[in-house]
Amino acid sequence: MAGVIDADTHIAEPESMWKFFDEDLYPRRPVLTSITDDTLYGTRNKFWLIDGNIFPKPSGKGGFRLVTPTAATSESERDDSLIASREITDVDVRLKDMDRLGIETQVIYPTLFLIYLTDDVDLEIALCKAYNRYMWEIEEKGRKRLRWNAVLPLGSVDESVKEMRLAKEHGAVGIFFRGMEGERTLDDPYFFPVYEEANSLELPICIHTGSGCPTLTNMFDLERNHTFAHGRVLPIFAFRDLIHNRIPEMFPKLRFGFIEASAGWVPFMLHILRRLLKQQFKFESSVELFRKYRLFVACEADEDIPYLIRYMGEDNIIIGSDYGHTDPSFEPELAQTIRSREDLSPAIADKILCENPKQLYSF
Repeated sequence: MAGVIDADTHIAEPESMWKFFDEDLYPRRPVLTSITDDTLYGTRNKFWLIDGNIFPKPSGKGGFRLVTPTAATSESERDDSLIASREITDVDVRLKDMDRLGIETQVIYPTLFLIYLTDDVDLEIALCKAYNRYMWEIEEKGRKRLRWNAVLPLGSVDESVKEMRLAKEHGAVGIFFRGMEGERTLDDPYFFPVYEEANSLELPICIHTGSGCPTLTNMFDLERNHTFAHGRVLPIFAFRDLIHNRIPEMFPKLRFGFIEASAGWVPFMLHILRRLLKQQFKFESSVELFRKYRLFVACEADEDIPYLIRYMGEDNIIIGSDYGHTDPSFEPELAQTIRSREDLSPAIADKILCENPKQLYSF
């Protein structure tokens, strides 16, 4: 277990999180609501009601599925032998499960906030503040083993900067982004003050899969298209846009992580960027690009990691188990799986599991 960092885990937001909602907006907090089991949603029968909309919307066009709220029949009937602590209402249960899995430290991402929640800036601020303050308590109780990424109300840059500073004071190790935020791509100058502050605070921008662009989300049918186009590939869009527009050069200490989008796309995107930039591609190799631009990508345990290292280098690849979720990317025996691979040396396995995530996150 010594030193193993699970670079991508999740919390399923509990009802108790909303006790931190701003008093003035408390009547607009997410409310747990339920329906009968005989609708098209089946046993996905509990939702968060936020500003008149339900989250998740587990069927149809514009749909998405989440493990929160865990009170849904589809979630309450789950097998807890694999994941004992989704909501982290009891920190000791989470830590005990980490011991069982051979994990020293987890880096936690949200679940509800994987989805674009509201256009109302005041409500967004209240939602983000409640999440961050709940995570402050988790960090304080977690004995430095439960680390977290701050969620920002990006509808207000000023409030985002304030939240970043507070989050840093309370142990945050990164800033959560989706691959698009509303109608903006991540190269948009609108985000530069956030990047500048992250650069100053030495907090990485951690770009996680998620449906951050409602326009895209509403184009696809969940049963037919799943969430590939409006969630899975958005970090890849961000990778292309950030590098093409040389954003890392503007913020010379800022690190970028690309999380839960696999890593097999890296050679393809590097090929596209080389052709796009041509003579302007001023790196001797793609490994040099990753090193100088401080880029980290989370792979999955069954990918061709030696092949990917040829493009990224062995210092810029990390891995997470997706603990807290049960989608196909969940890897319950993360450390054992990586260390048992015959195509990875012990030294490289240690880098992926221990050293590289330390370099990404501000440990």
